[in-house]
Amino acid sequence: MQQRGKKGNTDDLLAASFKELLCKAPMEKITIKDITDKAGVIRPTFYNHFADKYALLEYIVRHDLLEPIKPLLLNDMIQEGLTLLFSSMQNERAFYERAVCIDGQNSFESIARSEVSKLLLEIIDQKKQGKSHKYAWLDRQIIAEYYANSMCYVAIAWIKRDYMISPKDLSEVYKYLTKSSMMDVLNELV
Repeated sequence: MQQRGKKGNTDDLLAASFKELLCKAPMEKITIKDITDKAGVIRPTFYNHFADKYALLEYIVRHDLLEPIKPLLLNDMIQEGLTLLFSSMQNERAFYERAVCIDGQNSFESIARSEVSKLLLEIIDQKKQGKSHKYAWLDRQIIAEYYANSMCYVAIAWIKRDYMISPKDLSEVYKYLTKSSMMDVLNELV
């Protein structure tokens, strides 16, 4: 198994430290010193790896949630990818329950949307290979942002509603919403 190297190890140490701290305190109460003390590194080390706590949160979203699902999405295994994504969030339930409470300019929601959008752009670029959409206005950026917004909304609503259904069921709900027209969904209301 290939090691990620010293930078990867330090990134992971800082991420683990931050996750543990966020489970116990709100974001605004956590200092860089708290994160580095818990990780067992000196404060300047943090800034060699991340600009601030929000960059660390971006890393966690990208590394822990999105990198593992990328191969599945590239191989058209959307359901499996979403189930893995939602399972990962549920497995670190305490962290994500606190993370979704981070609001403002650098909210968890905006960070997640941005990171998901970047991932989807990568996938579109790998799959597109010179193809254009029949609707010229519907470019790669709009497609990525649309699905990033919908995925993040569904995931955050699920967390805020106390994980009411399983990750597999949530991926089914997302599939249903994305494959059905608005009128189909409205007409099926009981």
